[in-house]
Amino acid sequence: MDEGYVLVIGSAGIDVKGRADEEELHWEASNLGRVRNSVGGVARNIAENLARLEVETVLLTAVGSDVEGARVLEHCRANRIDCSYARVVEGARTGTYMALLKPSGELLVAIGDFEVMRSVDEAYLLEHEDLLAEAEMVVIDATLSQEALAALFRLAERHHVRVCADPTTPMLAPRLCPYIPQLHLVVPNAAETAALCGLAYTAHDRESATNAARQLVALGAYIAVVTMGDKGLAYADGSGGGFIRAVHTNVVDSTGAGDALTGAVIFGLLNEVPLDEAMRLGVTAASLTLQTTETVVPNLSQELLYDRLAV
Repeated sequence: MDEGYVLVIGSAGIDVKGRADEEELHWEASNLGRVRNSVGGVARNIAENLARLEVETVLLTAVGSDVEGARVLEHCRANRIDCSYARVVEGARTGTYMALLKPSGELLVAIGDFEVMRSVDEAYLLEHEDLLAEAEMVVIDATLSQEALAALFRLAERHHVRVCADPTTPMLAPRLCPYIPQLHLVVPNAAETAALCGLAYTAHDRESATNAARQLVALGAYIAVVTMGDKGLAYADGSGGGFIRAVHTNVVDSTGAGDALTGAVIFGLLNEVPLDEAMRLGVTAASLTLQTTETVVPNLSQELLYDRLAV
C-alpha cells in the first residue's frame, strides 16, 4: 500500500491478566499466580499491529477521563496510532478486559467492561464522516452499538469503503449479522462461528471450519477466515479457499493473538499479496504474539513477520 490510511473503530482499554500457577483452581479462594496489565482493546490491538507493520492508522474510540484513559492514548501515540479524534468521556470508566489464564497461557474465562463504547455513537461517527470517506479501509470490532453499526455501514456504502470486522466475542458477534453482505473481511474464531447468522455448528476441525468460512461467503462476505487456535485456520472467498495449520508454539499468553492475526491479514490484503500469503502472515503474527506476555509483540515488524513466515 503506497498511500492512504486504515480507519480502525472500536474498543481501547486496559487488559488485566491473571495466570494461575496450578492447573486446578481453588474456587471461592485466593490462588497463587502472576497478574499483569497492559494496554488492550480488540480494535486498538489491531490498530497497533497495523501501525507496527508500517500502515498509517487512525483510531476512533472512547475512553474515560481517568488515569487509564490517559495511559491508553499515550501508548497509542507512542506507537504511531493517530488517536487525536478519540473521544474522552467525562465521568466514564476506561474499558477493561479481565482475563484468567490457565498455567499454559490459554484463556480460561474473561470479563469485558466496555460500557464507555456507547459514546462511539451515530453522532460521533457522522462528526468524523470525512475520515471514513478518505480511508483506504475501515476495521471495526463488535463493541460498537447497533445504532453505531447501522450508521457506519450507511456511511461505508455511501463512500464505497471496504469494511473488515472482528466479531470480538460470541455474545457480541450477532450484532454483525445484518451486515455480512457488506463485509470485505470477517474473522470469527471457532466459538464465534455458531453465533454468526445462524451457522448450524461450531468450527472444531478442518472440515467444519472450511464449511463455516464458505457459508459466510455464501451469505455475502467477500473473504471469511475462521480461526481455531492451535488447530489452524480455514479461509474462503468467491474463488475457493484453503486451510493453514497453526505454527507449533510454546504459549506464554494467548491474549491478543487473534487481533494480531486479523491485523496481519489486513496488512497482506492492503498490499495485494495472494490470499494464501495473507493468511500465512496472519498465522505467523498470532504465533509471535502467543510467545510474549504483551498484548502486541513489542518488536513486530514487516521484516520479522516475513523472516518467521509460516510455511
